[in-house]
Amino acid sequence: MRDIQMVLERWGVWAAGGSANIGYPRTAAGLSRLLPASRAGKPSCCDDDGMFINEAMIRLRKHDEYLCSLLEWHYIDNMTLRVMATKLGISHNHVSVRLQAAESFIQGSLCTLEIKLEMDRECRKENILPPRLKRVV
Repeated sequence: MRDIQMVLERWGVWAAGGSANIGYPRTAAGLSRLLPASRAGKPSCCDDDGMFINEAMIRLRKHDEYLCSLLEWHYIDNMTLRVMATKLGISHNHVSVRLQAAESFIQGSLCTLEIKLEMDRECRKENILPPRLKRVV
């Protein structure tokens, strides 16, 4: 099972760097590495993964524009739940529930299309914990 929040965080860095706009890319695929990074130090996804996630975002926009906007605000614009709640005039708990619904939609879209992301391999390596060393006293 993939960590959809981590996937969307990396996609958000990629999209914020000018690599994408929901519906069409701002720059040609492969040229995003030539542009300066907007969030230096944060891992990004590759262009192929970004395009796959964009496709899922387009599907979400067709289904529910509101949920798509929440994902864009949170992952591209780095808005916190409280800021989004204030902007929308609802509690941050409601924003959290709606954001989870949007994340689940993206996860479901990627699974339904049987898309294998390049970052899935990297994430598995990051999540493997080193074996605990026994302390001999």
